[in-house]
Amino acid sequence: MADDSFFREVNEEIRSDRAKAVWRRFGPLLIGAAVAIVVGTAGMVVYRHWSASQASTSGDKYLSALDLADQGKNDEALAALSALEKDGYGEYPVLARMRAATLIFQKGDSAGAVAAFDKIAADNSVPPAIQDIARLRAAFILVDTGSYDDVAKRVEPITADGDPMRFSAREVLGLAAWKAGRTDDALRLFQQLADDSGAPADISQRANVMLDLIHGTVATK
Repeated sequence: MADDSFFREVNEEIRSDRAKAVWRRFGPLLIGAAVAIVVGTAGMVVYRHWSASQASTSGDKYLSALDLADQGKNDEALAALSALEKDGYGEYPVLARMRAATLIFQKGDSAGAVAAFDKIAADNSVPPAIQDIARLRAAFILVDTGSYDDVAKRVEPITADGDPMRFSAREVLGLAAWKAGRTDDALRLFQQLADDSGAPADISQRANVMLDLIHGTVATK
Protein backbone atom coordinates (compact mmCIF):
# COMPACT_ATOMS: atom_id res chain seq x y z
CA MET A 1 0.00 0.00 0.00
CA ALA A 2 2.86 2.33 0.84
CA ASP A 3 4.45 1.66 -2.51
CA ASP A 4 1.20 2.36 -4.31
CA SER A 5 0.79 5.62 -2.41
CA PHE A 6 4.35 6.62 -3.22
CA PHE A 7 3.90 5.94 -6.95
CA ARG A 8 0.62 7.88 -7.03
CA GLU A 9 2.30 10.88 -5.45
CA VAL A 10 5.16 10.66 -7.91
CA ASN A 11 2.75 10.46 -10.86
CA GLU A 12 0.78 13.42 -9.53
CA GLU A 13 3.96 15.47 -9.19
CA ILE A 14 4.97 14.57 -12.75
CA ARG A 15 1.55 15.55 -14.08
CA SER A 16 1.69 18.75 -12.07
CA ASP A 17 5.17 19.59 -13.38
CA ARG A 18 4.04 18.91 -16.95
CA ALA A 19 0.94 21.06 -16.48
CA LYS A 20 3.06 23.88 -15.09
CA ALA A 21 5.45 23.58 -18.02
CA VAL A 22 2.59 23.64 -20.51
CA TRP A 23 1.05 26.61 -18.75
CA ARG A 24 4.35 28.51 -18.66
CA ARG A 25 4.70 27.92 -22.38
CA PHE A 26 1.14 28.46 -23.58
CA GLY A 27 -0.60 30.20 -20.71
CA PRO A 28 0.04 33.79 -21.90
CA LEU A 29 -1.26 32.88 -25.35
CA LEU A 30 -4.39 31.34 -23.91
CA ILE A 31 -4.97 34.35 -21.68
CA GLY A 32 -4.37 36.68 -24.63
CA ALA A 33 -6.81 34.74 -26.79
CA ALA A 34 -9.42 34.75 -24.03
CA VAL A 35 -8.97 38.47 -23.48
CA ALA A 36 -9.21 39.12 -27.23
CA ILE A 37 -12.47 37.17 -27.40
CA VAL A 38 -13.91 39.05 -24.42
CA VAL A 39 -12.77 42.42 -25.74
CA GLY A 40 -14.00 41.61 -29.24
CA THR A 41 -17.37 40.48 -27.94
CA ALA A 42 -17.67 43.53 -25.72
CA GLY A 43 -16.65 45.73 -28.64
CA MET A 44 -19.34 44.24 -30.85
CA VAL A 45 -21.96 44.72 -28.14
CA VAL A 46 -20.88 48.33 -27.60
CA TYR A 47 -20.79 49.01 -31.36
CA ARG A 48 -24.21 47.49 -31.92
CA HIS A 49 -25.63 49.53 -29.05
CA TRP A 50 -23.96 52.68 -30.35
CA SER A 51 -25.08 51.96 -33.92
CA ALA A 52 -28.67 51.34 -32.86
CA SER A 53 -28.58 54.48 -30.73
CA GLN A 54 -27.16 56.58 -33.56
CA ALA A 55 -29.67 55.22 -36.07
CA SER A 56 -32.52 55.81 -33.63
CA THR A 57 -31.39 59.38 -32.98
CA SER A 58 -31.04 60.14 -36.71
CA GLY A 59 -34.40 58.51 -37.38
CA ASP A 60 -36.07 60.70 -34.77
CA LYS A 61 -34.49 63.81 -36.29
CA TYR A 62 -35.62 62.79 -39.77
CA LEU A 63 -39.20 62.24 -38.60
CA SER A 64 -39.15 65.61 -36.83
CA ALA A 65 -38.06 67.27 -40.08
CA LEU A 66 -40.90 65.54 -41.94
CA ASP A 67 -43.35 66.75 -39.30
CA LEU A 68 -42.13 70.32 -39.81
CA ALA A 69 -42.64 69.94 -43.57
CA ASP A 70 -46.16 68.55 -43.04
CA GLN A 71 -46.93 71.63 -40.93
CA GLY A 72 -45.83 73.87 -43.79
CA LYS A 73 -42.71 75.00 -41.94
CA ASN A 74 -40.50 74.39 -44.95
CA ASP A 75 -37.63 76.65 -43.96
CA GLU A 76 -37.36 75.00 -40.55
CA ALA A 77 -37.64 71.57 -42.16
CA LEU A 78 -34.86 72.42 -44.60
CA ALA A 79 -32.63 73.58 -41.76
CA ALA A 80 -33.26 70.34 -39.86
CA LEU A 81 -32.57 68.25 -42.97
CA SER A 82 -29.39 70.20 -43.65
CA ALA A 83 -28.16 69.45 -40.13
CA LEU A 84 -29.05 65.78 -40.55
CA GLU A 85 -27.17 65.67 -43.85
CA LYS A 86 -24.03 66.75 -42.00
CA ASP A 87 -24.42 64.85 -38.75
CA GLY A 88 -26.78 61.97 -39.53
CA TYR A 89 -25.94 58.30 -39.28
CA GLY A 90 -26.23 55.52 -41.87
CA GLU A 91 -28.50 56.26 -44.81
CA TYR A 92 -30.21 59.22 -43.14
CA PRO A 93 -27.94 61.89 -44.65
CA VAL A 94 -28.84 60.88 -48.21
CA LEU A 95 -32.52 60.55 -47.28
CA ALA A 96 -32.28 64.07 -45.88
CA ARG A 97 -30.78 65.31 -49.15
CA MET A 98 -33.57 63.70 -51.18
CA ARG A 99 -36.29 65.13 -48.96
CA ALA A 100 -34.67 68.57 -48.98
CA ALA A 101 -34.65 68.58 -52.80
CA THR A 102 -38.36 67.72 -52.77
CA LEU A 103 -39.07 70.57 -50.35
CA ILE A 104 -37.15 72.99 -52.55
CA PHE A 105 -39.43 71.99 -55.43
CA GLN A 106 -42.53 72.35 -53.27
CA LYS A 107 -41.42 75.88 -52.42
CA GLY A 108 -41.58 76.66 -56.13
CA ASP A 109 -37.87 76.57 -56.95
CA SER A 110 -37.82 74.07 -59.80
CA ALA A 111 -34.31 74.96 -60.93
CA GLY A 112 -32.99 74.62 -57.38
CA ALA A 113 -34.69 71.26 -56.98
CA VAL A 114 -33.27 69.94 -60.26
CA ALA A 115 -29.81 71.11 -59.21
CA ALA A 116 -30.18 69.35 -55.85
CA PHE A 117 -31.33 66.10 -57.45
CA ASP A 118 -28.57 66.31 -60.06
CA LYS A 119 -26.00 66.72 -57.31
CA ILE A 120 -27.24 63.56 -55.60
CA ALA A 121 -27.27 61.67 -58.91
CA ALA A 122 -23.65 62.65 -59.55
CA ASP A 123 -22.44 61.66 -56.08
CA ASN A 124 -20.80 58.23 -56.30
CA SER A 125 -20.94 57.83 -52.53
CA VAL A 126 -24.72 57.58 -52.84
CA PRO A 127 -26.19 54.08 -53.46
CA PRO A 128 -26.82 53.56 -57.21
CA ALA A 129 -30.56 53.01 -56.73
CA ILE A 130 -30.88 56.37 -54.97
CA GLN A 131 -28.83 58.02 -57.72
CA ASP A 132 -31.28 56.69 -60.32
CA ILE A 133 -34.27 57.88 -58.29
CA ALA A 134 -32.69 61.33 -58.12
CA ARG A 135 -32.29 61.30 -61.92
CA LEU A 136 -35.96 60.39 -62.31
CA ARG A 137 -37.10 63.10 -59.89
CA ALA A 138 -35.12 65.72 -61.79
CA ALA A 139 -36.49 64.43 -65.09
CA PHE A 140 -40.13 64.60 -63.99
CA ILE A 141 -39.61 68.24 -62.97
CA LEU A 142 -37.98 68.97 -66.32
CA VAL A 143 -40.95 67.59 -68.28
CA ASP A 144 -42.67 70.85 -67.34
CA THR A 145 -39.73 73.20 -67.05
CA GLY A 146 -37.10 71.90 -69.47
CA SER A 147 -36.64 70.38 -72.90
CA TYR A 148 -36.80 66.84 -74.22
CA ASP A 149 -33.01 66.78 -74.31
CA ASP A 150 -32.86 67.84 -70.65
CA VAL A 151 -35.01 64.87 -69.70
CA ALA A 152 -33.28 62.42 -72.04
CA LYS A 153 -29.85 63.33 -70.70
CA ARG A 154 -30.89 62.17 -67.25
CA VAL A 155 -32.98 59.07 -67.94
CA GLU A 156 -31.92 57.53 -71.25
CA PRO A 157 -29.12 55.55 -69.55
CA ILE A 158 -31.70 53.81 -67.33
CA THR A 159 -34.26 52.95 -70.04
CA ALA A 160 -32.35 49.84 -71.16
CA ASP A 161 -33.94 46.39 -70.85
CA GLY A 162 -33.14 44.89 -67.47
CA ASP A 163 -32.65 48.15 -65.65
CA PRO A 164 -34.91 48.18 -62.56
CA MET A 165 -35.87 51.82 -63.19
CA ARG A 166 -36.63 51.39 -66.92
CA PHE A 167 -40.40 51.60 -66.63
CA SER A 168 -40.44 54.97 -64.88
CA ALA A 169 -37.61 56.19 -67.12
CA ARG A 170 -39.54 55.28 -70.27
CA GLU A 171 -42.68 56.89 -68.92
CA VAL A 172 -41.02 60.22 -68.17
CA LEU A 173 -39.21 60.14 -71.50
CA GLY A 174 -42.51 59.45 -73.25
CA LEU A 175 -44.12 62.42 -71.52
CA ALA A 176 -41.23 64.65 -72.54
CA ALA A 177 -41.46 63.40 -76.13
CA TRP A 178 -45.21 64.09 -76.25
CA LYS A 179 -44.76 67.59 -74.85
CA ALA A 180 -41.98 68.30 -77.36
CA GLY A 181 -44.17 67.22 -80.29
CA ARG A 182 -42.18 64.03 -80.92
CA THR A 183 -45.32 61.99 -81.45
CA ASP A 184 -43.68 58.91 -82.93
CA ASP A 185 -41.21 58.68 -80.04
CA ALA A 186 -44.01 59.11 -77.52
CA LEU A 187 -46.13 56.41 -79.18
CA ARG A 188 -43.20 54.02 -79.28
CA LEU A 189 -42.35 54.49 -75.62
CA PHE A 190 -45.91 54.25 -74.33
CA GLN A 191 -46.66 51.25 -76.54
CA GLN A 192 -43.53 49.58 -75.19
CA LEU A 193 -44.83 50.09 -71.67
CA ALA A 194 -48.34 48.93 -72.51
CA ASP A 195 -47.06 45.73 -74.12
CA ASP A 196 -44.58 44.84 -71.38
CA SER A 197 -46.11 42.31 -69.00
CA GLY A 198 -43.43 43.18 -66.45
CA ALA A 199 -44.45 46.82 -66.20
CA PRO A 200 -46.12 47.86 -62.92
CA ALA A 201 -49.90 48.02 -63.26
CA ASP A 202 -50.15 51.77 -62.59
CA ILE A 203 -47.51 52.62 -65.20
CA SER A 204 -49.14 50.29 -67.73
CA GLN A 205 -52.52 51.93 -67.14
CA ARG A 206 -51.11 55.41 -67.60
CA ALA A 207 -49.35 54.28 -70.77
CA ASN A 208 -52.66 53.09 -72.22
CA VAL A 209 -54.31 56.37 -71.26
CA MET A 210 -51.53 58.27 -73.02
CA LEU A 211 -51.84 56.07 -76.11
CA ASP A 212 -55.58 56.79 -76.29
CA LEU A 213 -54.94 60.49 -75.78
CA ILE A 214 -52.23 60.66 -78.46
CA HIS A 215 -54.21 58.64 -80.99
CA GLY A 216 -57.30 60.76 -80.32
CA THR A 217 -55.34 63.98 -80.74
CA VAL A 218 -53.68 62.80 -83.96
CA ALA A 219 -57.04 61.67 -85.39
CA THR A 220 -58.59 65.11 -84.90
CA LYS A 221 -55.84 66.89 -86.80
